[in-house]
Amino acid sequence: MDLSRRGFLQAAVFTAAASGLTVACGGGGSDSGGTKNGKNLTMWYWGGALSDKVVAEAKTHFKSQIKLTSSSIGGDFKQKLTTTLAAGGSSVPDITGIKGEDIASFLPNADRFLDLNDLGFKKISSQYLEWKTKLAQTEDGKQIGFPIDIGPTALFYRADQFDKAGLPSDPAKVAAEAKSWDDYFALGTELKKALPGTFLINNMGSVFSIAVGQGTTRFIDQDNHFIGDQDHIRAAWDTAVRAYTLGLDAKINDQSWNAAVGKSLTTEVGAAWHALDIESAAPDTKGKWRVCATPGGPANQGGSYLTLPKQCRNPEEAFKIISWILSPDNNAKSFTDASIFPASPETYAMPAMTGPDDFFGGQKIIEVFGPAAEAIPVSYEAPADSAVMAPFMAELTSIEAKGKKPDDAWKDAVSQAKQIARRQGVN
Repeated sequence: MDLSRRGFLQAAVFTAAASGLTVACGGGGSDSGGTKNGKNLTMWYWGGALSDKVVAEAKTHFKSQIKLTSSSIGGDFKQKLTTTLAAGGSSVPDITGIKGEDIASFLPNADRFLDLNDLGFKKISSQYLEWKTKLAQTEDGKQIGFPIDIGPTALFYRADQFDKAGLPSDPAKVAAEAKSWDDYFALGTELKKALPGTFLINNMGSVFSIAVGQGTTRFIDQDNHFIGDQDHIRAAWDTAVRAYTLGLDAKINDQSWNAAVGKSLTTEVGAAWHALDIESAAPDTKGKWRVCATPGGPANQGGSYLTLPKQCRNPEEAFKIISWILSPDNNAKSFTDASIFPASPETYAMPAMTGPDDFFGGQKIIEVFGPAAEAIPVSYEAPADSAVMAPFMAELTSIEAKGKKPDDAWKDAVSQAKQIARRQGVN
């Protein structure tokens, strides 16, 4: 089950245009009015990717220079964008979003996008997290993506249940008790003993993906070699499986998560946007949750970019627009309006982000997520990374759903990942 805020929001809004915005297809080439000076620009994104309010304000802010028409694109965004870019011509948008998990797959075709450094990004890049910026950069330094948001991880937990179990519930104390994954599972064992019928994690995949993200290497190295069978991936796998063998895994891979999060799940490991998932699924638990640092260190999950396809009709004005939408000040507005966690550290000190969160018992959760965002390790993500990771996630689900032996699942995951890697040109 995809527990991302994006997943929840897309289901509701993918098929409709963003509120108050004009749905349109078309972009590159000549303006509809027959000119080529780029007075009309189009922008594609998906529901929840940007704040609709900030986009609407951008239209007003730039209306004397540009008519900006935005579209909330439903369905498989990556596939529609890939097909449109391949077709070229007037169907290509002037500005488009790209999801964080997809950006690496677009880097081999970076020539389909403008280098934002040529338009001024280099001058303002210090305002954005370096690790996030680099993920949208080619080896020769071409910057195709302007960071929209990120997903620094944390440990969400039910303070009331920790109290009931006789365990520390203060965020600083819980962080100290759950510094490593082993510490976290030891804590979970105590919780389960005190509160039978409760679980520590929703599924093994959530632990595995974060454990992989806590390192500096993933499934493919920078020389395009498959390394998904090496110790660092096996260690992440074993970490996830340990929760299962200890009986701490709720084995939720369907829509039953919504019910479980308010009852049997005492903790959740997830990204900043996951706070909205929890709040939406379990509103009656308001004030009972807290947040602390992720066991084993910070990782990132999610976060996207805005890009300018090479067909963009007015690159200078388009860059001004995306720079304005994603400025630190407007990122604060986006966080308030749509819980979009910014990639600009300056924003973390703004009132929009520093106030107490009632759902989390008045805790100032930026004090957890801000430091995590700035400490996320820089890792290389190959174009085929997501495809190669998929068999590992599927095999973890097979353990939970079918009782498959973990060692057999590991062997099958590695074998399938190698096949996918070969098909994608990985050595």
